Amino acid sequence: MTDLEVSNLGLLADRVDRLESRETIRELVTNYAIACDIHDIPWLTSLFTEDARFGSPNGKMVSEGRDAIREMFIKTFRIRGPAFHWTHDLKITIDPLDPNKATGLVHAHAETTPDGVVSIAAMKYHDTYRRDDGVWRIATREITFLYYVPYAQYGTALNQEKRVLMGGDLMPADYPEKLSAWQDYERLYR
Repeated sequence: MTDLEVSNLGLLADRVDRLESRETIRELVTNYAIACDIHDIPWLTSLFTEDARFGSPNGKMVSEGRDAIREMFIKTFRIRGPAFHWTHDLKITIDPLDPNKATGLVHAHAETTPDGVVSIAAMKYHDTYRRDDGVWRIATREITFLYYVPYAQYGTALNQEKRVLMGGDLMPADYPEKLSAWQDYERLYR
């Protein structure tokens, strides 16, 4: 085998690894949604690295370390009945310098029942992923909300600044109004 053929095989192996990593991360994101819906705490927490961080701009869901994330979800699920999370529009970027690191932006929706109230949410997860010992896991996850409201309020929620109801507190949405692109558009074209 020539040096060029060896080099080409190495490049091909790298490309295949990146493609397989992207697919494995897609499955990781799906597994998170399923584990949340069935309240499978062991499975859910196994999807995070030991040193993982979970956060939200509104401060309602913040934990550092797999054990703290476990406790956060146990507390969250105590008030939540049936739920259905679905993910779509997943953007994954494998680190060009380290094939064991990646970032992701996940668009998602959820139907939930906090305190027995049928609710609906649109959110984005801003993720980092890390492959340790051949296994991809979530290293950081920040959840941001476009809305999270009782279904009965959904028809008017998007017209309100405060459209995220968590823990009994009605708060402003995390996006799009806080994003610079949105603000620039409003300033330049409205």
